[in-house]
Amino acid sequence: MTEQALTETEAGTTAEIKAEAGATAGAGADTEAAAAAEVGSPVPAQAGPPVDVDAPSVPVPAADPARATESVADPVPAPKKSRRVLRGIVRWTAAVLVCGGVGAGAAMGITAMERTDVPGLATESDGRWEYPELALPALPEGVQRPFTDGNEAEIHHTDVRKLLLPAPAGATVDPKLKGGWAGVDSYLAELVEQDRGEVKAYLADSALRHVAARGWTTPDGTSTRIHLLRFSSVAFAEDFKDEMARRLVRSDWLPAGVETQEADAGTIQDVEVPYVAVYAYKEAEPYGPRQTRWSLIQAGDTFAVVTQTRKGGTLTVPFQQTVALQAQLLG
Repeated sequence: MTEQALTETEAGTTAEIKAEAGATAGAGADTEAAAAAEVGSPVPAQAGPPVDVDAPSVPVPAADPARATESVADPVPAPKKSRRVLRGIVRWTAAVLVCGGVGAGAAMGITAMERTDVPGLATESDGRWEYPELALPALPEGVQRPFTDGNEAEIHHTDVRKLLLPAPAGATVDPKLKGGWAGVDSYLAELVEQDRGEVKAYLADSALRHVAARGWTTPDGTSTRIHLLRFSSVAFAEDFKDEMARRLVRSDWLPAGVETQEADAGTIQDVEVPYVAVYAYKEAEPYGPRQTRWSLIQAGDTFAVVTQTRKGGTLTVPFQQTVALQAQLLG
């Protein structure tokens, strides 16, 4: 009896010890689970039902790397089409900038060039001669230029030699007509020989004071002579101009070598200088190997004759230019 009681007592004690051990084990498991949850460690899986080792194995699908990557990658990138459009925009923008820069550089280069240096924009010569820069001579103190207040007599109070048009660039100056005093015979030599005596007598009665002259020949073969006749008053100068115009209508007092003339008003229609009278004539066709043009200019007390001759025919542009500049110097 005693051994049986002892055995039951030991069995109870053993059961209590196992119960406490189970409780302790459960508490430890709970504690480990809680700790695993706090630090992110994987929780040991609970024991499942017994595995039948003789049962056929079921293959487990392999994980898709692309899906795994999508699950942890950054947001989905923009489609490739959008990138192509963006690259196209960048390329076109760069092209526009390059073209704009080239165009601006070309424009700057063109504006820095002379017009005659730009292909397609070169200005062709219209036949005008290149004269030096013109300036009126200084006047003595206390006198005025003609056609201004204080000079009602329209007198040129300066040396008329300084009012002669200079020769253009490239011209050969006539050694007999270099811009100095020429004398009345120099002017008469421009007229038909049979009329020289009559014209000389007329000038002697008109109180002619001075004759100045300049002549030159340009590379195109045009010979130019300019004579300035200064009278003692505007009345004599104007009277000689009117008489010359009347005689020319009758083909008298013509330049040497000219048989018939015609008015050349169209050539000098744009030559307008205030208070200056300008007339123009040319040798009528048919003419010989050379043609002559001439102009009469009367400005105050001074009368000018511009004569041009050229083989094959005179040129309109240089004649008009020469007449206009000489009229401006006298006005």
